[in-house]
Amino acid sequence: MKKNRDPNYIVKLEKAISKKYGEEAIQNPRKHWNDEKEEDYQEQIKKIYEKDLRKEIQNEKIEVDGVLISKKLLNKEPTRRICPVCSEYSFSIGDDVYMKKFDCCYKCYIQWVEHREERWETGWRPSKNQENK
Repeated sequence: MKKNRDPNYIVKLEKAISKKYGEEAIQNPRKHWNDEKEEDYQEQIKKIYEKDLRKEIQNEKIEVDGVLISKKLLNKEPTRRICPVCSEYSFSIGDDVYMKKFDCCYKCYIQWVEHREERWETGWRPSKNQENK
């Protein structure tokens, strides 16, 4: 059973939408499109494509001894875990910051570097006798 449709239903619907959301909500999007916007859109599409291509290259897999390994993993240099000053092995992520910046673990930073950064940067390191104390 089909109901009789109101021929002015679309007009009423558009009026209700424009009343609630404004006149722009019912206008055709092509009305505001021009050549300048088209060029901007094409530039954005190119940038997205280039970004996707870079991601695809980074996620490329390489076969190593019969196992596929992400190329991204092969390019990373290993993080140092042994402190050159005290020779302790550290699992702490916090030590990574001090290893990169001061070439020592957090414990050695507190003991030897803190408030003496200039001396440390010039190359001073504690002697083995000082370390044992």
